[in-house]
Amino acid sequence: MSSTVPSASARPQAPWKSLFNEHISKMPSPEFVLGTVGSAPKGSPTPLVPRVRFCIFRGFWTELPENKHNDAERNPAVYESDLPTFTTDVRMEKVGQIFGTSPGHAESSEQTQGSGGGGPVEAVWWIKETGTQWRIKGRAYVVSRDIEGGDESSGVRTVKSEVGKRMRLVDESKEKDWSWSRELTAIFGNQSPTIKGSFRNPPPGKPTTVAQDNQDLKLDAKVDDLHDPVARQNFRLVIIIPESVEQTDLNDPANGRRFLYTYDENTDAGWKTEELWP
Repeated sequence: MSSTVPSASARPQAPWKSLFNEHISKMPSPEFVLGTVGSAPKGSPTPLVPRVRFCIFRGFWTELPENKHNDAERNPAVYESDLPTFTTDVRMEKVGQIFGTSPGHAESSEQTQGSGGGGPVEAVWWIKETGTQWRIKGRAYVVSRDIEGGDESSGVRTVKSEVGKRMRLVDESKEKDWSWSRELTAIFGNQSPTIKGSFRNPPPGKPTTVAQDNQDLKLDAKVDDLHDPVARQNFRLVIIIPESVEQTDLNDPANGRRFLYTYDENTDAGWKTEELWP
């Protein structure tokens, strides 16, 4: 593993994670609403506006869910984390918004093609099976194929540093055998052939009247190749670093509860917990 990743903390897992996982397991599909901040249209009274869309929770970073159909080589179980992940296409607007509101303030699409980011996001799950809403606020980092294997850009160094701070080392004996790029490929492999094929779609949001120069791009493609050059060029993993988590239990109106978990690196547990009115 790259030396740019700081030593993982010895803290236990977040106090909200077990219940969150239990609730997510009851959903037919772990969909959530992701909010980002985007640039407002010209002439707007404010420079920034909210943007939301549905995404699919892909598990916690370094804890890839088992999938018997995934032929990708897996990393050894060296790390754990409390960092939710989802996948996206680099051509989607959310990627530019994550980069554009980051400390680096990317201003062009060329600056959003690799790993990096750090912009603010908010993710909300409504789990009707338990009558619970989960809200995670934090920063999002994008992981691309440049995460290993060449000269490290400032974006790569930022991702490894910021994400690495929140990765817990659980098996020091195999730490050198763990690879960022292997994890990224395994996550790509965990997607269905249809989802992997979606990264070969024509440019999202572009007019259908515009002629396509790239004949490799088409709807309803199926991809099995873990290293399909077109799909992997567009595939991105996004890691959310939570700063606060809210669990609102509305199952019983007479006994509604809200719990606020706030990340605090100065505490032994790493989190402060408050009970609030719902």
